[in-house]
Amino acid sequence: MSATELLTNSLANFINIYLLLIFVRILLTWFQTVEWMNQVAAFLSPITDPYLNLFRSFVPPIGGLDLSPILAIIVLNILSQLFTSI
Repeated sequence: MSATELLTNSLANFINIYLLLIFVRILLTWFQTVEWMNQVAAFLSPITDPYLNLFRSFVPPIGGLDLSPILAIIVLNILSQLFTSI
């Protein structure tokens, strides 16, 4: 395996793990009443919110619903597929 393949595979794996963290973070916002979930959300917020805030700055909430994570996930999926196809 060449260094380029190793790097692109590593980046694709990192993006996939980050996608999983974003999914977990989004799901935890739906279950705010469970005490232990608040601790997990507090751990994930500093990791995922900087990336999500990039999209929140130009995708306004519609009817109180934040749609920016959808765009953020789409961008990460495209990047992951690009790195996988290289």
